[in-house]
Formats: sequence, C-alpha cells, structure tokens
Amino acid sequence: MAVQSLPADFYTSFLSKEAKERRPSPIRSLFPLEATPGLISLLVGKPNASTFPFTSLQFTARSPTDPSKETSQTLTGDELAEGLQYGPTAGIPSLIEWVHGLQEKVHGRKKGEGWRVSIGSGSQDIIYKAVHAMVNPGDAVLVESPVYAGVIPIFHTLNNEMVEVATDANGIVSSSLRSILENWPVEKPKPKVLYTVPYGCNPTGMTATVERRREVLALAREHNFLILEDDPYFYLYYGPNPRPPSYFALELEEPEVGRVLRFDSLSKILSSGIRIGFTSGPAPIVNALDGHTATANLQTPSLTQTIVFALLDSWGYDNFLTHTENVSKFYKEKRDVFEAAMQKHLGGLAEWTPPESGMFYWFKLLLPSTSDSDSEGDSEALITTKAFENGVLALPGTAFLPNGRKTAYVRASFSLLSESQVDEALRRLREVILEAQCNRAHVGN
Repeated sequence: MAVQSLPADFYTSFLSKEAKERRPSPIRSLFPLEATPGLISLLVGKPNASTFPFTSLQFTARSPTDPSKETSQTLTGDELAEGLQYGPTAGIPSLIEWVHGLQEKVHGRKKGEGWRVSIGSGSQDIIYKAVHAMVNPGDAVLVESPVYAGVIPIFHTLNNEMVEVATDANGIVSSSLRSILENWPVEKPKPKVLYTVPYGCNPTGMTATVERRREVLALAREHNFLILEDDPYFYLYYGPNPRPPSYFALELEEPEVGRVLRFDSLSKILSSGIRIGFTSGPAPIVNALDGHTATANLQTPSLTQTIVFALLDSWGYDNFLTHTENVSKFYKEKRDVFEAAMQKHLGGLAEWTPPESGMFYWFKLLLPSTSDSDSEGDSEALITTKAFENGVLALPGTAFLPNGRKTAYVRASFSLLSESQVDEALRRLREVILEAQCNRAHVGN
C-alpha cells in the first residue's frame, strides 16, 4: 500500500513570515546547474583547489566488532577535494544518501514519501533554523515540561509563549496535551509545533512509550500541529524492553505522513566536536531551513562531512548499528553505577525514576517547605551554593522550566565520572541535603 503524504501546499500555513519572505540565494540556488553536461560555469567564486596545501588526510578508528583493532582511512584525490571545497547547502550528496538509507533501515521511511534530509552543524543548529522557519514572534508553542534548556532561549528571543505540557516517566501526558488544546481560546491561533525529546529526555531521562507516542500523533492530526522530534539519545537506549519506534516511524500508521520533523545527532555516538546532525522531514519545511543556512553559514563544513562519510561508508549500516549498541551498553553500565550510588546515598532523601536512555538523572530532593507557596522545596540555592561549596556541581531543575518556577528537582549527568567520583559526589550531596533538612527543622522549631 502506497504511503500517503501531505501535499506541499499544506505547509504554507506552517512557515513563518521570515521564511516566506526570505529570497533564495542567487548563487547557491544555481549550484545544481553546474552539473549540466558540457556546461562551462562562470558562476561561483570557488577558490582554486590547487592552492590548498592539504594533499591527504588520514585517521584511524576502533572497529565496532573488535575494539582492540583499529582501521585506517585515507582521504585523497576527489574525495579530499570535495571536503576542502564549498559544497551544497543541504550537505554533500554521499552523506545525504547514506542518511536516507539509515532512515529506511532504522525507521522504515523510504524516498518518495514527501520527506528529505538536510545536514546541519549539530542538531542544535538545525533546530534553531527549523524554529525560525516555522514560528513567528509572539506565537504560542507547545513544549514538554521539563524541557531541554537549550531550546528555551530560542523561543525566548522570539517572545514565544511556551505552553508547558506535562510529562512523567512514560513521556508526554497526552491527557494534559488534549486538555490544553480542547480548552484553547477560540480567538487565539493554536500552536503550530510541539517540541519533544522522546528518548532519554534531557533533563528527565524519560523515554516515551509507544502508546503515548500514538496518542500524541493522533492529537497532532486532530489539532493540526507538527511534532519537532529532537532525538539525540535515540541510539543510547538501554531499557529492558525493545526500543519504542520513533514518531518518524510511527506516523506511517497514520492516514498520511508529514507531521514529524525529526532531528538526529552524531554528537553522542561519533564525536560531539565534529558537529554533525541531520534533519528528516517534510520537504517544504526542510527547504525553508536550508534557505536560512544559505544566508547564515552557507553549509555545514564539507571536510567534517567527508570524514564522517568515509567512516560510516567503511562500516556500513550493520557495523554502525553495532557501534551504537556498544555505546548504549557503555551508558547502561554508567547508569547502573549511578543508580547504586543514588540508592546508597540518597535513598530516603530524594525520589527518582531510573532512566532507560541517555546520560541524565532527574531527581526530586525531599526538602522541607519554607512557605505555603514553596510546598515541595526549592533546589536552586542548595545546589548552586551549598553543594558547590561542598565540592559538587549539578544543575537545579528550574533551568529546565520555561517559566523559571521553583522546583525541588535536580539534573545530574553521569557520562564522564568514574565509579569513585560518582560515589564521592553523591556522598557530598547527601551531606548538603542532611544539613539543609537539619537547619529547616531548627527554623520550624
């Protein structure tokens, strides 16, 4: 059965005024014509590659199937020349084609379904551009709460109203989302987008269940919004059950596809410094995103794309997935160490749900309230001052709440620490919590 995709003109109302008014780059829009057979191009001011001093680049990488062995890759000739020169706005063709194949293998999405791929300088880059391509200043937007702190400034600069949708250990609470939308003021335009991190959410560590995802997709169709699926921890899933399918995959069950704009990142599985991410979604939205890139930074660096493609192409999809499985096992071991230390030091002093993906713990400190308006306590002063003075650094939960309200929650990352460092960090945090409880008990008396 053929997949039904939404028509291109459907997305006109989802584009921001900025995106609609942006004119195509007069040079980059003509790039594809340079491939015309027999054509002599006087178009682009590309520097002559013969003046570049680089003649070859070589790197080694661990084998995904045998970490004790390394393989070597050398970039020369046309491959290196592509990496040293200006390239297409959306990314070098070889890497884009590889990503298309990956999305088909992992998410079941094939070409011809109305979606396309664009490479960005990390997923943060393309999320920023996607928001600007779709959201006008002052618009209301739906965000899961708590939400990744990195998107809050994006919406703040546009003076957007961030409408917080409740989450729990199973993901977005669909009843909360439905209530918000069904009670939306008639005279006020409904939000066009919902932002979510469905696997190993930063900060909560939650992974949304397939049932919740289906409910959210149904609401997207019912209330006409698009889902911004930010998924940097997809390949870091280590839960006991099979990994739930992505929104991008699940929308194949819907009457039509085209309501999911997906963001993937190689930062957590290949290198965070290499800054490669990619988006997959409706072609009209991705086209608008590329228009922003063409006028802002022209493209993602060709050289990093070339290096990444050389590695991925040498591995193939199966070895790439083997590598991601090894990465997820690594973080599961880190999670288990942190969980044991949490039980040892913070049992009875905090509440939490162990994460099933990602690299974060989100836990609620059991602090006595200081006032009627502070019923659950406030972690900010304790974490930013007392804990720091006692030699441990974490992030108070208020940083992940768009309205900045007080909360007793704390986010802690376990990705880099050794077992002894984890134990000592949580021991120090325990001391601070016990001292705070003692002091507040004296105040109450």
